[in-house]
Amino acid sequence: MMRLGKFDIAIVSDGTVRFDGGAMFGVVPRVVWEKLFPPDEINRVTCGLNNLLVRTGKDNVLIDTGIGDKGDQKFNQRYGITHETTLLKSLAALGVEPKDITIVINTHLHFDHAGWNTIRSGDSFVPTFPNARYFVQRGEYEHACSPGERDRASYLSANWEAVESAGQLELLNGDCEIIPGITVLKVPGHNRDSQCVRVDSAGETAVFFADVLPTTAHVHLAWTMGFDLYPVELVEQKKRLIPQAVRENWLCVFYHDQRHPMGRLNQQDAKITVSFPNQ
Repeated sequence: MMRLGKFDIAIVSDGTVRFDGGAMFGVVPRVVWEKLFPPDEINRVTCGLNNLLVRTGKDNVLIDTGIGDKGDQKFNQRYGITHETTLLKSLAALGVEPKDITIVINTHLHFDHAGWNTIRSGDSFVPTFPNARYFVQRGEYEHACSPGERDRASYLSANWEAVESAGQLELLNGDCEIIPGITVLKVPGHNRDSQCVRVDSAGETAVFFADVLPTTAHVHLAWTMGFDLYPVELVEQKKRLIPQAVRENWLCVFYHDQRHPMGRLNQQDAKITVSFPNQ
């Protein structure tokens, strides 16, 4: 746990996943990105699953829920999932049980961000966090229910159907303050209706960038992912958000960076660098 104003925040890891390096770094040549993220023998790079817990004193807020445990052997082998830890183990290490979570925010519903939304119960699924309100953008939910051919494999309906059936799913339309100090910001680019989460307390700010800035390497404007549906629009969003992050000294959360899940952006001339707090 670390202090952010009057809130406590912590990275709660769901372990790691391996994605194709070309998919993670898009048009950036391998000869450039492999210096930062060495690939394995089949061109996959190891990525973190860095969810965020925010304890406000009244609410326990969980931002994204990792990849979960629904994958079969073929799925786990394809994505190199070994679960060095799980989201639930990481929460337990902080003394937090699923029943203690009061708010879950999904930045979007891709399987690696919404996996622990639900958990198996016999032959079906139930919400993992029985006392939580779950939030996602309406447009993202509607797209997830009827995705296109390009991103159909990124969605698994078992990650949200039980939440909806239980009456715990709440759909948002654009920017919205969920509770005092927790605001979602619709940031199109990765998806049309993906969102970031801004956490504000006593003059300090943290921003959970999800797949807008999935790793520290993606602070470079041209570094976008092959997974991004709207890369040109994403670059424009980065041009807007990165200077603000520098100017306002945001603590940035990088969801897929295994080594550096959090950092602050600095600018010297035209170059953006990242400094790291004690983690």
